[in-house]
Amino acid sequence: MLSIYNLSFYFGSRVIYENANLHIRPKDRIGLIGPNGTGKSTLLRLIVGEYKADKGEISRAKDCTIGFLNQDLLSYQSQHSILHVAMEAFAEANELKDKIDHILHRLETEYSDELIEQLTDFQARYETLDGYSLQSKAEEILEGLGFRTEDLGRPLKEFSGGWRMRVMLAKLLLQKPALLLLDEPTNHLDLPSIQWIENYLQTYEGAIVVVSHDRYFIDSIANVIVEVSGGQLVYYAGNYEFYLEEKTLRQEIQKSAFENQQQKIKQTERFIERFRAKATKARQVQSRIKALERMELLDDVIDETAKVNFRFNFSQQTGKIVMDLKNIGKKYDTLTILAHTYAQIEKGDKIALIGANGKGKSTLLRIIDGSEPIEGERQLGYNVKMAFYAQHQLESLHIDNTLLEELKQAGTQKTETELRNILGCFLFAGEEVFKKIKVLSGGEKSRVALAKVLISHANFLLLDEPTNHLDIQSVNILIQALQQYEGSYVVVSHDRFFIAEIANKIWYIENQQIKEYPGTYEEYEYWRSQQVPEKKSLVEEKKKPLETTTKTEESAEVKAHKKNLKELQRSVEAIENEISNWEKKKKNLEQELAKPEIYENATKLAQTQAEYVQLNTQLDAKQTDWESLVLQMEDLEKLIAKE
Repeated sequence: MLSIYNLSFYFGSRVIYENANLHIRPKDRIGLIGPNGTGKSTLLRLIVGEYKADKGEISRAKDCTIGFLNQDLLSYQSQHSILHVAMEAFAEANELKDKIDHILHRLETEYSDELIEQLTDFQARYETLDGYSLQSKAEEILEGLGFRTEDLGRPLKEFSGGWRMRVMLAKLLLQKPALLLLDEPTNHLDLPSIQWIENYLQTYEGAIVVVSHDRYFIDSIANVIVEVSGGQLVYYAGNYEFYLEEKTLRQEIQKSAFENQQQKIKQTERFIERFRAKATKARQVQSRIKALERMELLDDVIDETAKVNFRFNFSQQTGKIVMDLKNIGKKYDTLTILAHTYAQIEKGDKIALIGANGKGKSTLLRIIDGSEPIEGERQLGYNVKMAFYAQHQLESLHIDNTLLEELKQAGTQKTETELRNILGCFLFAGEEVFKKIKVLSGGEKSRVALAKVLISHANFLLLDEPTNHLDIQSVNILIQALQQYEGSYVVVSHDRFFIAEIANKIWYIENQQIKEYPGTYEEYEYWRSQQVPEKKSLVEEKKKPLETTTKTEESAEVKAHKKNLKELQRSVEAIENEISNWEKKKKNLEQELAKPEIYENATKLAQTQAEYVQLNTQLDAKQTDWESLVLQMEDLEKLIAKE
């Protein structure tokens, strides 16, 4: 339905894409991934025509309509109600409704067969478009995305940018374009809304391309991963978990091929160097020189799994109790957030505070911090030194400082090299560490503030949505940092992969009480799923998606495909074992051929070279067999996914 051929795009002298290719098919659900700055959002803008390619072509089918959700929509405003804005998706039906209303109004004072005939025609077309149920569909999607029923009549302009973004998302979903482009759609959604939109997108009839740093979200909806890497679009026929496994396999193959080529180059160079001066070997030497010149050099594998070691230093250890909250109450006018509730934070607690927006998560963080007035008693534990990361605290950064100066002022006594390494983890590389705070974007400032909190001497951290503005690689860095952290913390986040990796307790607010589950997020989700229906899951605070699927018995065809897939997997494993054994033999032969003394024994040299050539031929054939089987596996996996 949409094809990208040899796409090249540059920002000045910087290459974003170079001869990139991608084919998007109907019902593809593509997770577009890659580090920040590699061009993911740029690709979406190229597809919709906001940017023009320097070279190449983007072609699409005539019936391929496109809907694009992007961060620019945060600033969209309207005097109309959010329900009206969402229903602007039904342009044709709305036009018919206006015509029907106009004719009905005319019929009050004038009557004619012509008017009745027009009314009948318009009503029939309106019914064909399912016009009488469109409002209920719009209401269902808006409520699924977190709006209360009483909010639907409020003007869009009364809502914050994040809530306006939800309205625009609802409008796009109601339009049902053939290709849906979503740029960080979870940034402004709470956990129940994310789970709701996941369910909806899993049954979406069109194709989807989504850019997101939320691994659970991508894994849940994607049947294809496209990685932006080195100016190319690298295709993986599976979800995010499949991508991780397949990429590891591809890198192992690439690494092996690179090392084999390097060995061959060294061996050839040794031969050239040894026999360059011998007239009897001149022909062979020239042949090898030309072979080296013609050789297409393979790239080594770049290690993208950045490791971090912040070496957290505490000047003081806390006592057993870090924080005691007793009989806490909090109200905003007539809205009660907390009422007579109790909670305790102990040394070593790694708490994830989760739930829907509006339940009071950020308010509770400020209560723990001591910056929010409350009823009841907040008791700070012995030797507790606290640090608080939140978006509004970006204002505390010193705008005339460089990034390096700002981190030095955190008072950690870390060396400049250590601070530069830490900034590198948060995507500030090379000379960027000398940029002034005042020239940074909001996202860049948030990363500096987060780095500053993490390297402080605090033994108790409060983190409010710390993964916002971070790509998947940076989220992994933050996970590693928090896993090494020996103090206590409370984290508010809707990123399920993140909280599953860093939390040993789950907090949530229910019936104006702080509730605690003493285990990991996965254990908590399982526990919630076993509860009675009215408390089954946080996601059920919202309505179910319009479209649902019913789980049915697997067809005989699917079972046959799965059986064939297992047989192919066994064949692939067997070939991989053969290839591995032959590569070991090849390495041994290369070591033999690298010994100078072998060239003094013509018979042994000829025998070893013949064996080496034969082994290479066998390896090439096996590699071809392996590639063929892997392609067959991918085709079967796609068939199984579709059925």
